[in-house]
Amino acid sequence: QVQLVESGGGLVQAGGSLSLSCAASGSIFAINGMGWYRQAPGKERDLVAAITSGGSTTYADSVKGRFTISRDNAKQSVYLQMNSLKPEDTAVYFCNANMRTRMLGPYLPHWGQGTQVTVSS
Repeated sequence: QVQLVESGGGLVQAGGSLSLSCAASGSIFAINGMGWYRQAPGKERDLVAAITSGGSTTYADSVKGRFTISRDNAKQSVYLQMNSLKPEDTAVYFCNANMRTRMLGPYLPHWGQGTQVTVSS
């Protein structure tokens, strides 16, 4: 059994900063891509940022220049530093990781439970 546990999030005023962390645990053989998604009420879950095992990053246009994704492979963790937050960043943020639980097994997506980020104007 594997799981992703998120921490961070909360309430912040516009222009402020928050940091999210996500740690993978359990029977993990390898982790490939990791990322953060968000889902606002009544909207679909969208990619915020992603990072490969080699450190290549991808960002949604709406967060470029404000958010930074990073990972620590030794700690099986991914992080999201969010600066210059805007009210439209308000959403539940989900951690995602493609993980292999056995040597020749497939990489499968796993999700964290989500953490609320609320930005007040």
